[in-house]
Amino acid sequence: MSKEVTIKKKHRQSFGDTMLSVCCYIFFAICAFLCLYPFYYIFINTISANDLSSRGIILWWPQGVHFKNYASALGIDGLFQAAKISIGRTVIGTVATVSASAFLGFMFTQNKMWHRKLWYRLIIATMYFNAGIIPWFLVMKNMHLTNNFWGYILPAIVSPFHIVLTKTFVESIPKELQEAAEMDGAGIMTVFFKVMIPVIKPIMATVAIFAAVNQWNAFQDTLLLVTDTKLYPLQFVLYQYLNQASSLSALANSTSSSSLAAAAATTQTATSIRMTITVIVVLPIMMVYPVFQKYFVKGIMIGAVKG
Repeated sequence: MSKEVTIKKKHRQSFGDTMLSVCCYIFFAICAFLCLYPFYYIFINTISANDLSSRGIILWWPQGVHFKNYASALGIDGLFQAAKISIGRTVIGTVATVSASAFLGFMFTQNKMWHRKLWYRLIIATMYFNAGIIPWFLVMKNMHLTNNFWGYILPAIVSPFHIVLTKTFVESIPKELQEAAEMDGAGIMTVFFKVMIPVIKPIMATVAIFAAVNQWNAFQDTLLLVTDTKLYPLQFVLYQYLNQASSLSALANSTSSSSLAAAAATTQTATSIRMTITVIVVLPIMMVYPVFQKYFVKGIMIGAVKG
C-alpha cells in the first residue's frame, strides 16, 4: 500500500502543471475551431436559404434548409464526364509522379549513376528558371499534347520539389541496408523495389498527397491546351459555372418582386454558387487526406532534415 501511495504522489500534478495543461487544451481547441469553422460555415451556407446566405446572416446554424444548390450543380452539362477526366488525371498523374520521384530520388543518391550530380543540378535548376508560358505552349503543341489527355500528365511527372524530398529521405536511410542486399547479389533495381520501396513509403505518401492535390485543383493547363469539351476537367467546368454567378444573380434580380419574394429562398446567388462549388471541390481531398495522414507527417519531418 505504501508503494502505491508513493507512486500516486509522484504522479500528482502541481497546480501550475494543471493550469498549463488546461491552457494548452484551450489553445489547441481554439486552433481546431479556427481550422474547422470556415468549412463548416461554407457548408451550412450551401444548404441554407440563399437570400439569408447572401446577406451574411447564416453564421452558426442553417436556416431554411434545402439542397437545390447541389441539385443545380450536379445538373451542369458535362459534369460527370469532367469528373471522370479529373479522377483519371489525378490517379494516373499521382501514380506517375510518385513513381518517378521515388526512382529518381533513389538514383540521385547512388554513386554509380553516371554524372548524377550534373543531372541532379540540371533538374533543380528548373525550380528557379523557366522559359515562360509561350515557349512551354509551343513545346506542348509540337509534341501534339494540345487537346490530348496526356498533356495533363506528362508535364507533371518529373517534379524537382518532390525529387528533393525523396532524395533527402533516402539519404536518411542507413547505407547498410543497401550494402547487405548487394552482398547477397541484389542489383540496383532489386535494391530499389525490394529494399527501398518498403522503407520510403512515408515520403511516397507525402508526394502522393502533394501530387494529387495539384492534379485535382489544376485547370490553368486546360485554359492553354484544351478546346475539346470532352477533355475538360471538373475544376474547369465548375470554373465556367462560377463565372456565370453574376449573370444568374442579375437574372434573378430582374424578375418581378412578387415572384422573387416567393422564390428568394432557393434562387441561386453568386454567394451560394461559390460556396457550393467550394464544397464540391474540397470534399474529395478531405476524404482522402486521413488515409495518408500518418505517413504525411513522418515524410515531411524526415524529408526536411537535410538539404
